[in-house]
Amino acid sequence: MRRGFVYLTAIVNVFSRRVLAHRVSITMEAAFCVEALEKALARQGRPDIFNTDQGSQFTSVDFTSVLMDAKITIRMDGKGA
Repeated sequence: MRRGFVYLTAIVNVFSRRVLAHRVSITMEAAFCVEALEKALARQGRPDIFNTDQGSQFTSVDFTSVLMDAKITIRMDGKGA
């Protein structure tokens, strides 16, 4: 981008390849990722496993607590969290 960066988070069903929710932000704070996660969970319900990379947004307490509160297993790059 001409004046900086834009960050996209997309929650994707790996099996169907359907985008369940997405958000865009100009900062790397976790809030926009949490919003996308909450929207996807509200639309699709609770998955057994949620896989993500190890970015700071996805390892934050704000993001992981949503998953842990819903008793969803967290996977990060093949590692259990």
